[in-house]
Amino acid sequence: MAVKLILRDEEYEVKPGMTLLSALQKINVVPESVIATRDGEMILEDEILKDGDVIKLIAVISGGR
Repeated sequence: MAVKLILRDEEYEVKPGMTLLSALQKINVVPESVIATRDGEMILEDEILKDGDVIKLIAVISGGR
C-alpha cells in the first residue's frame, strides 16, 4: 500500500514508515510552506506515516514586507 499526500489538486504517493519531513522532501515540498493534517488534526514533521494514511497539505500563505 502507500501513503497519499494531497496538495491543492495534486496527489502524491510515498511509502509508509517514513516521516512526514522525509515525505515532503521526496515530493519536493518545502516543509515550512505547508501545514499537514491527518483526519482533520495537524501532524508534525517527525510523525511516522502509516499505510493507508491520507495527509492533506494546506499551503501556508505568508505576507510581509
